[in-house]
Amino acid sequence: MSSLPQARRVSQVIVAIVAAFSLLLLGAALGLLIRVPSFDSAEPEATAVDVGFSQDMSVHHQQAVTMATLARERADDVATRQLAFDIETNQRDQIGRMQGWLGIWNQPAQATGPVMQWMTESTGHQHGAAPMPMPMSGGALMPGMATSEELSRLGTLRGPEFDVYFLQLMLRHHQGGAPMAEYGATHAAVPAVRALAKNMLGSQGSEMELMKTMLSQRGAKPLA
Repeated sequence: MSSLPQARRVSQVIVAIVAAFSLLLLGAALGLLIRVPSFDSAEPEATAVDVGFSQDMSVHHQQAVTMATLARERADDVATRQLAFDIETNQRDQIGRMQGWLGIWNQPAQATGPVMQWMTESTGHQHGAAPMPMPMSGGALMPGMATSEELSRLGTLRGPEFDVYFLQLMLRHHQGGAPMAEYGATHAAVPAVRALAKNMLGSQGSEMELMKTMLSQRGAKPLA
């Protein structure tokens, strides 16, 4: 007779364990829903702008991360190293968000066709903005991106000369990416994408002003 209560207790323990594990899974799922608004049924579906922005800006950011990582290790002064650290940290985080969205949307990490094609596929609201860059194909670099030769040169420099060239390349890089961020902030359908694009404009705008000041302090000018 004693075996029945014991079996019942074992069964209750198993049920409790299963219930606890189910709650953990539910909590993780709810956390993902909070972090990624695109799962919300009330959210608009991702458009070509949302997808293209996330794909192309991820690629654009990755080069900035590459240059910033090098500068963080090699820059001559503390101010340049701190700027590089901030850029590396912020843009790595932003790449993670954009790649996460692309995974949720079942889209490839990078564009399979011409880059920046999404900047011609809006709803037609131009808001009097300046003309946007045309789609680029054939492996052409997006605006502001350094060439392989420029990156190689950066890798050979040391001391103050490295700092100046890094600041010049990164300033041009930020300037080139700004139109994409502006377009994403205006035309993306998913609120989280628009918010990220606006955040980029704010943070990188401040960084651009800082880099201009730092170049002036070093007797250097931005690249043409």
